[in-house]
Amino acid sequence: MRIGLFATCLGDTLFPDAVKSTALLLARLGHQVVFPPEQTCCGQMHINTGYQREPLPLVRNFAEQFGDPSLDAVVMPSGSCAGSVRHQHRLIAERYGDPALRRAVAQVEGKTYELSELLVDVLGVTDVGAWFPHRVTYHPTCHSLRMLRVGEKPLRLLRAVDGIDLVELPEADACCGFGGTFALKNAATSAAMLKDKIRQITDTGAEVCTAGDSSCLMHIGGGLARLRSGTRTLHLAQILASTRTDPALVPDAAPETAR
Repeated sequence: MRIGLFATCLGDTLFPDAVKSTALLLARLGHQVVFPPEQTCCGQMHINTGYQREPLPLVRNFAEQFGDPSLDAVVMPSGSCAGSVRHQHRLIAERYGDPALRRAVAQVEGKTYELSELLVDVLGVTDVGAWFPHRVTYHPTCHSLRMLRVGEKPLRLLRAVDGIDLVELPEADACCGFGGTFALKNAATSAAMLKDKIRQITDTGAEVCTAGDSSCLMHIGGGLARLRSGTRTLHLAQILASTRTDPALVPDAAPETAR
């Protein structure tokens, strides 16, 4: 397959290893990864904060960059961005766009996937040949869980990883408290939610907490680092791209931005 890769803002600026691992993994599986160089933000943060007309140029650009009919699919290492493209872009195009934009958005929406969806539902693979000999727990992010409804797909992929010790996260479906600007506008509530999530993660004894969204991992990783818990965060793509012969892009410690 010929697959377009959307980096996301956080992937571009703070967590590029998740994007690189996504590309490496798909290439290993025999697919051609295409990176449109003029891609920008998907506009999710504007829409979520109530600025619906402002991201219209971003929605239009996304449709232009990934509307190439030669692309069989579009993938992103982010449930929240995939949710925005699949649900919010249509809303913006219908309210503020023209018929051409609405058609373009509908075309791209139908072939856009979060990483675990692409692997399991489209490519039909759960065992990607990964090796990761660590104790890991998985946090299902809110957008992937409630908007995309990816369900067990990330866990099916993780269970097939050679050497992994996958442990269940208590109250896994509880929000970590990030929520983009929610963490800024409701800092006390966000901190309280994060405290609960950190306790649940550390109770598992996991070396690594993984998820499909760098935004949640940034929030959780900051809390874990401040407590000097010894648990690090790592994007799902980085675990899936790690093999015995090529450990991919798996850092030995939490990124500097989370310390």
